[in-house]
Amino acid sequence: MIISPSLLSCDFGNIQRDVNMLNASGAQWIHLDIMDGVFVPNISFGFPIVQAVRQHTSKYLDVHLMIHNPDAYLEAFKSAGADGLTVHLEGAIHLHRTIQKIKDLGIRAGVALNPHTPVSSITPLIKEVDLVLIMSVNPGFGGQQFISDSIRKVEELKTLADELNPNLIIQVDGGVNLSNAHLLAYAGATSLVAGSFIFNAENPLQTIEDLCTIP
Repeated sequence: MIISPSLLSCDFGNIQRDVNMLNASGAQWIHLDIMDGVFVPNISFGFPIVQAVRQHTSKYLDVHLMIHNPDAYLEAFKSAGADGLTVHLEGAIHLHRTIQKIKDLGIRAGVALNPHTPVSSITPLIKEVDLVLIMSVNPGFGGQQFISDSIRKVEELKTLADELNPNLIIQVDGGVNLSNAHLLAYAGATSLVAGSFIFNAENPLQTIEDLCTIP
């Protein structure tokens, strides 16, 4: 299981400290949620934070673009240090071209699906992408309650991936905790994003370890 802690829930007054904590953890990736206040009703951070995090970690930077017109910023986020870029199916006008642009940058290309978006909508592109992100909350804010129908969507995506793209990374983001993480793993998830569950934990390092060792 690839664990990708979301820095959206870290202490931004001590971001280097929290990145160092993640460096000492078993988490393979670090998740960065980019929000523009247009595609989602919140604003998070942009290139300077990605650059700052890159300076303090060698871990894979898993950058999730919840923004309008992502094509305009792909190269800039790659230059800032992104190892993978995930764009939303709902926000990309010409999704196939966007995916190709990301892959041409030499990094992983992912597509995110909002809770209301059916898995079938990714079928035409599933052979082209490296990762599909199932949003298990409505995007924009951390700390939301997990949408249980996401488990069924993971099962459906796993069936589709087995047929068309067996190497696909199936990622889930939103309300992830130990209880639903086991269910998601059983359904076929191979990467879990967790924010407040990790950073609000009494022992974040142990929490990450517990997530990493989910069968």
